[in-house]
Amino acid sequence: MRQRVITAVVALALFIPILIVGGIAVELTAAFLAIVGVYEMFRMKGLNIVSFEGILSALGAVFLVLPKERWFFFLPADTDSIMLFYLTVMLLLGASVVSKNMYTVDEAGFPVLVSLYVGIGFREFVDARSESLIILLFGLFIVWATDIGAYMIGRKLGKRKLWPEISPNKTIEGALGGILCSVLVALAYVLVFQGKQDFVYPLPVLLLFTVIFSVVGQFGDLVESAIKRHFDVKDSGTILPGHGGILDRFDSMLFVFPIMHLLGIF
Repeated sequence: MRQRVITAVVALALFIPILIVGGIAVELTAAFLAIVGVYEMFRMKGLNIVSFEGILSALGAVFLVLPKERWFFFLPADTDSIMLFYLTVMLLLGASVVSKNMYTVDEAGFPVLVSLYVGIGFREFVDARSESLIILLFGLFIVWATDIGAYMIGRKLGKRKLWPEISPNKTIEGALGGILCSVLVALAYVLVFQGKQDFVYPLPVLLLFTVIFSVVGQFGDLVESAIKRHFDVKDSGTILPGHGGILDRFDSMLFVFPIMHLLGIF
């Protein structure tokens, strides 16, 4: 526990100033985290990221994360990040031809899926910050409140298993506690900042969406647990002592921010 607290304090001390500065700092940080996320997925599968498919997967994620207007401004106006990403897909699929099917379409599917999973998640993280720091923190606080509430209430009151085949320690009581905590935090947050940020929706709708985001975040956590169980690993990585890897910490956010965008929060 002591190691977890120290790591969290140091990480926040580095992370919060980057969020406040925004712009290039957030974009480069998100791109770096995306590359680490791709590395962790390849590591869990037992693949080397320093390979043809690993480099293309990392590039695909970076193409999705970095805004075209700032980083790829030299390209034609109609070219967007999706087209850049699709270039990596074409190269991966083309490898099946060059290798005479020694490298198959099934094998190409993994790096493509990894790029999408990690790249879109961190792209929406960047988009939320581009909208405003208040919107970004709204999403982060929902995720953090859900995680802390689920952990604390699950430890004290948890009896019924939520999904034991995927994550044996999670309970229904903990999940509900996480939702409750996220709603309370969102309520306080919106009341404090509603004069400084024009939220698209009225408070009752935002609280309803908060429930959705909390559920989606917990589902994202379960998805990462399912991936780790499939590959028979405890953590996605070791970059954060006491916490595991980047995907262990950002798994909920990779699901929550795209849904926030889909529902028009930013």
